[in-house]
Amino acid sequence: MKTLKIFIGFISLCLLAACNDSFLERPPLDQVASEMFFEKPEHLETYVNQFYNATFFPKYANHGNDYDSDDLVGATPNVRLQGTRPIITTGSIGFGNIRSVNYFMTHYKKIEDLHPFDSYKQYVGEAYYFKAVAYFNLLKSYGDIQWLDIDLGTSSPELYNERTSRDIVADRIIACLDTAAMYLSGERTNGYERVNKWIALLMQSRVALYEGTWQKYHKGTEFAVQNADPNKYLTKAVEAAGKIMESGLYSIYNTGNPEIDYKNLFIQRDYSANSEVMFWRKYDNNLSRGDGSFTNDRNFRMSLPLGKSVAKSAIDDYLCIDGKSIAGNTLFQGYTNITAEMENRDLRFRQTVASPDQIWKVYANAGTDNWSIVYSKLNSNADHNAPTGYILQKGYDPQVIYHVQQYEETPSILFRYAEVLLNYVEAKAELGSIVQADVDKTIKLLRERVGMPNIDIASIAIDPNWHFPTLSPLINEIRRERRIELLGEGFRWNDIARWAAAKELIVGKRPKGFLASQIAKNPFYEDQEGFMDPYQKAIPSGYGFQLDRDYLDCIPESQIVLNNKLTQNPGWKK
Repeated sequence: MKTLKIFIGFISLCLLAACNDSFLERPPLDQVASEMFFEKPEHLETYVNQFYNATFFPKYANHGNDYDSDDLVGATPNVRLQGTRPIITTGSIGFGNIRSVNYFMTHYKKIEDLHPFDSYKQYVGEAYYFKAVAYFNLLKSYGDIQWLDIDLGTSSPELYNERTSRDIVADRIIACLDTAAMYLSGERTNGYERVNKWIALLMQSRVALYEGTWQKYHKGTEFAVQNADPNKYLTKAVEAAGKIMESGLYSIYNTGNPEIDYKNLFIQRDYSANSEVMFWRKYDNNLSRGDGSFTNDRNFRMSLPLGKSVAKSAIDDYLCIDGKSIAGNTLFQGYTNITAEMENRDLRFRQTVASPDQIWKVYANAGTDNWSIVYSKLNSNADHNAPTGYILQKGYDPQVIYHVQQYEETPSILFRYAEVLLNYVEAKAELGSIVQADVDKTIKLLRERVGMPNIDIASIAIDPNWHFPTLSPLINEIRRERRIELLGEGFRWNDIARWAAAKELIVGKRPKGFLASQIAKNPFYEDQEGFMDPYQKAIPSGYGFQLDRDYLDCIPESQIVLNNKLTQNPGWKK
């Protein structure tokens, strides 16, 4: 049974129950299904199918996912970056998925005397995986969070426990993923039906890298961890990523054509046999479904910028083809126009951002139009607005046959092997145990795809514009590589948060764009050098991110009233 379908019967009831995210107000699950339901392995499968949804598998959004960072720029400033999020007075923390998984954990063993464990261990592994991911999402939002292991009723006293220290939560998330990896299938599979061992290990490397760097870089701040041991987590990140690398099941997609391979990775119609894509979302209009979150219209929407664009700071991070930064580099052709900017640069630049000379649309009769049509109207109306001028084309297929307004069958990449390599090499660098061979089996593979030279850790060229001048040249370059390779894929805010990097990247800064002189009309503002400065009036002093508050979310005050053992996150008290 394919898990990305909408199920009927019992699972429909489960989904209805899951719509209520309030942990304290949620009706008991035993009103939805009795313990007698778990009688066969198929019942366990049906139950865990409810977690194959957009919450656990968010798709690559139209125009990318990084508008809460310094990478992508929308029509208005992001409220987190601006520091204007209000104190939350009512609402819930969102333990709904935790409770649903705990129900499964409490009751699935009733079939253990009826069926061999091997017949259902996959679904047990999935439950551990989903519990880990649900808690990781809470950890990123709130830090310390109550860890709950048992199926609770609405009046259970455990609901009123104090918050569990984030290091303990992180340890338990990692332990859940250890168990998940042990039970889940070790087969590569088609990558879209059920998670496998390798997805659990990828997630474990992500969690461990996040917590390790959070503990390292938030040391001495309001967000410091009392029992910090960053190297423990960084070592686990290396171990988990290393197991995937050693499996030999995945590799970087590379056909030997550096001009198009990176771009083509994100516009394929089927990833079942793709060597890099580890998990993806398949869209099929022939399937019966009613969940609107599984519809797709990415190509249709991305054919115009619609108020979305890429920040100049991200563009400036693309290296020249000699592997050196643009600063003082004779290969850099300047900012006169975007086509010149792309000359002699990392080919991921022009495969991520559209330029006027590139193909915009390919019609059924094989006729084509170029992006010059869009650029000729840039910022003349809402559809053509691109606040910085840099139009994102990553994930966009110009073939008009695939542009459908609502039910577009364009698949979405969810996990890819490139992240495994980047997690591995960063964790090794943070541990201080990295050697050239580590770079050769990670970053080198990503750069070879686009014809870029590898990093030689013994002779890294100085970049006067490094974002983190107090850190080593190698860590600066690894962070740059991560930014460029994963741009638009939803990683950047989490990276900023775990690096405690808002001071360097966000506070007091405004996103800029290309030279306004290259377009006919600019309704936005320009800085003194003529670069587009879309938020000049909205945030004249730059982003107001509050360093002592905004790395974590506000605990809803109503929850603190209900449980006086809960404490508020730093900076959120009135």
